[in-house]
Amino acid sequence: MTVQVRLPGGETYRLGGGAGFARPAGPPTSRIAYAAAHVVADPTAENVPGAPAALDWETTLAFRHHLWAHGFGVAEAMDTAQRGMGLDHAATRELIRRSAAEARSVGGRIVAGVNTDHLPPGSYPVAELTAAYRTQLEEVLTAGARPVLMCSRHLAAAATSADDYLTVYSELLAASDEPVVLHWLGDMFDPALHGYWGATDLDLAADTVVQLVKDHADKVDGIKVSLLDAGREVALRRRLPAGVRLYTGDDFHYPELIRGDEQGYSDALLGIFAAIAPAAGAALAALDAGDLATYERIMAPTVPLARHLFGAPTWHYKTGIVFLAWLTGHQEHFTMVAGQQAGRSPAHLARLLVLADSAGLLPDAERAAARARAFFTVAGVAQ
Repeated sequence: MTVQVRLPGGETYRLGGGAGFARPAGPPTSRIAYAAAHVVADPTAENVPGAPAALDWETTLAFRHHLWAHGFGVAEAMDTAQRGMGLDHAATRELIRRSAAEARSVGGRIVAGVNTDHLPPGSYPVAELTAAYRTQLEEVLTAGARPVLMCSRHLAAAATSADDYLTVYSELLAASDEPVVLHWLGDMFDPALHGYWGATDLDLAADTVVQLVKDHADKVDGIKVSLLDAGREVALRRRLPAGVRLYTGDDFHYPELIRGDEQGYSDALLGIFAAIAPAAGAALAALDAGDLATYERIMAPTVPLARHLFGAPTWHYKTGIVFLAWLTGHQEHFTMVAGQQAGRSPAHLARLLVLADSAGLLPDAERAAARARAFFTVAGVAQ
């Protein structure tokens, strides 16, 4: 078989194959690292825009076991799993229930998203949104996962000040019987979240976040920050109370944020880890051992991949995640919930193929090449 692929534009690319990263003996000990996992659609079902999500449960859960095997916790039902882009509430609830049960079976870490997205689009009083959040909070706690209080599009539309956010989140923290992870997702990931925390000025928004955390530090495990701004993340990290973690969600600057500096480091809750789990697991094991050179050597070639995958429009990064999962053999098709496989162009995915190969993330070059050739043929690029 051949490992060559003709790319859009006419270039013929020869895949080099995977780097054979050593699987760690267990989760990292110096950092906590969650990978936000995607969902695998049922390719025989009506996974078209506006239809209820139909999942391939066996393959979806098998991917979570892949992440646990490489030392990661699973961040379930987050935006990587197409929250707000096709994953409806019935599928979300079942996903959390099943994934939490699988986590217990292997002793794996799991957190899961809590949102208000079971409500139809529209305008709601803030008190009603608090009740909606509490419905999903109870579902996650009952399933046995640690809650992640996700940013709510409904709340972003309804809140008139920072005080509205403080009121809603304070009630939710009081209602949880265990510490939660807060969530700050920038509008590059979801434009509907513009002005979250009551301010378009991110410094003012950070002040509100810090006030909330300080007022409820015993109920906050940490906060996931996805602003793609390393300096702003470090500044916020240094303001958090002792014992409250900063989980980086920065898919552009994660190696240096996780490595840290003389004043601290970030833990991680990242979508990119779903695509680079073998490499990142090996890198974190090296970090545990104090081998910074190996950590940097493994992580460095994943950064161009991540920056391309999460390039604007950033919210379509899920398409690249699923494309790579198909190329690497974690699923047998390139079909997504709500037809979101159309979210990236063939040219974008061709560049993704090259960057993943350069990072050593395509373990079976022949399989990856065969699947890439099939995709590009359908896209009109003769092979």
